Amino acid sequence: MHLRQLILPALAMAAIVLVSNVLVQFPLNAWLTWGAFSYPVAYFVTDVCNRVAGPQLARRVAWIGFAVGLIFSALFAPVRIAIASGTAFIVSQLLDVAVFNQLRQKSWWKAPLWGSVSASVIDTAIFFSLAFAGTGFSWIHLAVGDLGVKLFMAVALLPPYRVLVNRLTPGVGGNA
Repeated sequence: MHLRQLILPALAMAAIVLVSNVLVQFPLNAWLTWGAFSYPVAYFVTDVCNRVAGPQLARRVAWIGFAVGLIFSALFAPVRIAIASGTAFIVSQLLDVAVFNQLRQKSWWKAPLWGSVSASVIDTAIFFSLAFAGTGFSWIHLAVGDLGVKLFMAVALLPPYRVLVNRLTPGVGGNA
């Protein structure tokens, strides 16, 4: 594995975590925060890494993104949000890699879609229960809205996933 393969995705992952941890503090409406739109891109990064370079790189990118993202999030977001985000992030990213690998030989869209869907469900449950439980803040509707956006984004990011993977791995064809 080349360091060059690792740096850009790891930096992207850390930036996504940081931006999402800041944006989750700003409600768009009663059902959504702005963080719901940035966070699903993390699964996109993991899935592209997994398809192009394999699960070992995808896991490394997740761990580096987790560490860097957590450090910066602790500086720019409340500690409770940073801890909830970090926990949800690493559990859901590793789940995404595992599900992706189980489905990697199926149609090109199944691995990234079902990896992202399963990871999104787990991430949402962990993040919102740790970040807001016991605060008196009504967070269930935010979790439902957040999950809805994540599921929509899992589908919406399939075409860019296919294009990017095909550009990064010429000759992949129908199994992108």
